[in-house]
Amino acid sequence: MKKNTKSLNLREKDPYLSRERQRYEYPLPSREWIIELLEERGVPQKMENLARELSINEEEYEFFERRLKAMARDGQVLINRRGAVCAADKLALVKCRVEAHKDGFGFAVPLEPTGDGDFVLYERQMRGVMHGDIVTVRPAGMDRRGRREGVVLDIVERAQKQVVGRFYAERGVAILEAEDKRLTQSIALEPESVAAFNPKPGQVVVAEIESYPEHHRPAVAKVIEVLGDYADSGMEIEIAVRKHHLPHQFSDACLQTARNIPDHVRKGDWKGRVDLRDLPLLTIDGETARDFDDAVYAEKIGRNYRLVVAIADVSHYVRPGDGIDADAVERSTSVYFPRRVIPMLPENLSNGICSLNPDVERLCMVCDMVVTYAGNIKEYKFYPAVMRSHARLTYTQVWNWIADGIDHPHKKEIDTLYKLFKILQKKRFQRGAVEFESVETQMIFDDNGKIEKIVPVVRNDAHKLIEECMLAANVCAAEFLLKNKHAVLFRNHLGPTQEKLTALREQLGLLGLHLGGGDSPTPKDYAKLAEQFKDRPDAELLQVMLLRSMQQAVYEPDNDGHFGLAYESYAHFTSPIRRYPDLLVHRAIKAVLQGETYRPGKTWQALGVHTSFCERRADDASRDVESWLKTYYMRDKVGEVFSGKISGMTGFGIFVTLDDIHIDGLVHISDLGEDYFNFRPEIMAIEGERSGIRFNMGDRVVVKVARADLDTSKIDLTLISGGEAGKKRRKAKEKAAGKQPKAVQNPQEKGVKTKKRSKKLSAKEVEHYLNTAAKPSASRKKTVETAVRKKSAEPEKSALEADKPKPISQLLKKQTAKGNSVKIKIKQKAETPAKRKGRSKAKS
Repeated sequence: MKKNTKSLNLREKDPYLSRERQRYEYPLPSREWIIELLEERGVPQKMENLARELSINEEEYEFFERRLKAMARDGQVLINRRGAVCAADKLALVKCRVEAHKDGFGFAVPLEPTGDGDFVLYERQMRGVMHGDIVTVRPAGMDRRGRREGVVLDIVERAQKQVVGRFYAERGVAILEAEDKRLTQSIALEPESVAAFNPKPGQVVVAEIESYPEHHRPAVAKVIEVLGDYADSGMEIEIAVRKHHLPHQFSDACLQTARNIPDHVRKGDWKGRVDLRDLPLLTIDGETARDFDDAVYAEKIGRNYRLVVAIADVSHYVRPGDGIDADAVERSTSVYFPRRVIPMLPENLSNGICSLNPDVERLCMVCDMVVTYAGNIKEYKFYPAVMRSHARLTYTQVWNWIADGIDHPHKKEIDTLYKLFKILQKKRFQRGAVEFESVETQMIFDDNGKIEKIVPVVRNDAHKLIEECMLAANVCAAEFLLKNKHAVLFRNHLGPTQEKLTALREQLGLLGLHLGGGDSPTPKDYAKLAEQFKDRPDAELLQVMLLRSMQQAVYEPDNDGHFGLAYESYAHFTSPIRRYPDLLVHRAIKAVLQGETYRPGKTWQALGVHTSFCERRADDASRDVESWLKTYYMRDKVGEVFSGKISGMTGFGIFVTLDDIHIDGLVHISDLGEDYFNFRPEIMAIEGERSGIRFNMGDRVVVKVARADLDTSKIDLTLISGGEAGKKRRKAKEKAAGKQPKAVQNPQEKGVKTKKRSKKLSAKEVEHYLNTAAKPSASRKKTVETAVRKKSAEPEKSALEADKPKPISQLLKKQTAKGNSVKIKIKQKAETPAKRKGRSKAKS
């Protein structure tokens, strides 16, 4: 390219040129200057024209092209299909993550929330993208349901690099059906890779994508691993790990760094730390826990309490940017499966030097608080320390000690902690924190890895005791960093949006409930409502409705408070072994204590989005495995009968939670009985059209297991008995049993003379008789009484005839009297109007 003096002057006008010269020996035009020029031009620019204007020579052109593509990946510019460079702000582009749905459509979720919601992507927009892809989206108006539509302009980053699924061969074509149902299109497999691994039809394989779908062309992948048969032991976890792209193998750099970390506290680690080895700190965890990252201690100080929460000092061993840190930020959280954990940190840290094991020295970060008798945190301080756990206790053990009041070596410490817990719990209720009790389950496995039984996990006061201590420390951490104006990731949980609040109020109104607070309900309003319905049979459903009305908790650099816990600010400080945001909080607190500022490798906003995503990913993977295992457990129970409770309902059936095993199954609406059943959301019930049989939330039913489908992890049930009989069914049963209505049943016992009758005027009809005339007279009343007696004296008809529509003349004979006659017109609902001449139908 020829040098242009005018363009050279333009390049030299770059306001960031001096900065670029400090970074590079031969600086290119800065990103900011390129964007500014594009905005000034007002139209997309060809890459070659832009290079000519900025005097980019041939040697620099390749590097200039790389810079533009990097800017496109970061969403600063868009390079369209014609190769022209566009300023992203001019196009109002939004960088999003694709959330696909199994039915073919999807949503584009902005990486940096703008408050305007997500974009809906219809099938046409989803053809070339896959679940999890990072794309640039242009707003395209609103759809008929009031949702923002989006147009995918460019795919910035592909999320799916490897796919796990079932192998099939159809008519000589090898295909992969992904386990992730959000990947709706089948993937073609390369014949060479299939021949090399020779998988059997139906086996689970892992394939690496070679080319991605485009228009009507499917994705193509090559087989890189055969995991085995679908029902093999442990296969559910192997599938979930790959389906959700969970990092499950530590990098060589991480393992090498971990090997260099000592297995004990060295003397050099003591520098600047407080010695707490003699303080009787205790760890209280579950029976199966292997990593202990928190220890607690409390003592009485006058009317107040001192509460010490010591947390493992992971930040001392995991340094920013090292091999362990790189793997930790990629994982962001530990993932817990039945029988297996994928830890965030290597085992020699999570179960070794960073675990507060009993009777060994460990480094820790301490939150030392003074709590008043009213439950307020009067003062607190953070400092690094060296500690020694005096005992490893379990929730069950501690609760038994508290409940029985028996003597034990740690009675003084436990009793003081329990008294403090009662004070903090009372303060929690006063604050109005939303607290829901849900039944969690634990799977007990035999030696062969098969589920032996499923038992409920009882949450006792020992669990709540530790929870209150951790909440207190987390609140102090958030307040400390806010007071010192240091950036960090807060744990934000917002209340309901206006749309969700409106929908919630409509649902509650139909159920006879009311949420206070007007347009801005507080956590206390939610807590009051939860207290009202806690004893209702549909309490679980109502609890889910309240939870869904709130927004999802996320990690963000801006503090917006925690709605559910009723805190103005909240951050995670207490679990740095298993959560990366907690490790960031530790680094930030240490920086403040040392008079410094901690700056992570990525922006705080990017870290918040990434850690929130990883948290949801881990939850989804755990749920998948649990559902699969429960379905596998029920395969042996097909044909067996269970009692249960209706725990949910939709337009296609009822969900039943089976007693004792706490597993949910579906009774399809077509299997509820010999009737047409309809879901009535206004009363949260399913009701039969003719029989009137009704199924309500919380009703007891008896069901039989019909099917346990491992492919979909769904359990189908058929109804044996249950449902509340409607009025029609009760009347039919009474007639079949030969009973009379309660008002006239066995009248002989009371000495009342009765007459047989098949039809009686209702009280409304009698009142109509009496009130129609302006001046009631004796003759008119006589006429009415005569009508009533004549009605009563009619011969009894069969039940079938009584239900048939009758002509007006049979229902009521016109009564006339001289002077004051009463004319009564009864409009019969089912009567067919008389036909008119010349028309095929009567006028409406």
